[in-house]
Parts: sequence; structure tokens; C-alpha cells
Amino acid sequence: MSITLEEVEHIALLARLELSEEEKKRYQQQLSDILDHVAKLQQLDTEMIALASVVLPPRARLRKDEPKAGLSTGRALENAPDIEADQFKVPPVLE
Repeated sequence: MSITLEEVEHIALLARLELSEEEKKRYQQQLSDILDHVAKLQQLDTEMIALASVVLPPRARLRKDEPKAGLSTGRALENAPDIEADQFKVPPVLE
């Protein structure tokens, strides 16, 4: 399955990526290779494979969920680039 340069450009636009012509060609080949591999996987006969709805072993031991003290405000803000009124100060998202 081949992907076109126009499709690569559309994907780059959606991802807000600026790609050079060389990168577009490289990604076109890489994405086409990925789609070819997925097409091969879709041809596999999986009828005899049991469904796996749980990924943990049947008797998995999980740790107890015990509350612990969190970070102090000072510790949480220790590496913040900008602080205001004991809170992280970030640039406005909406103007």
C-alpha cells in the first residue's frame, strides 16, 4: 500500500510539522512500509488464538493502595521557571 506525497503533506499539516522535500519523501517511504506491514499482519489466520482480555497473570499480587503524603508546595515549585502566589505561572493559552 503506497501513500502519496499529498497524504504526507496533509498528515504534516495536521501535526503542524514543517517538512523539507527530503523529509516528505523519506516519510512517504516509511509510512508506506508501515502500511504494507500492517496489511501483511491482517492476512494472518488468528482463528485458533484465544482472546486475551486480561494481561495480568490470574494470581497477580498487587500492592496495597495506601495514601502517602504528597509534595509540599515549596518542593513542587522548586524548579518552576515562574511562580506567582505559590502557583505555577504559565503564559496565557487564550487571548
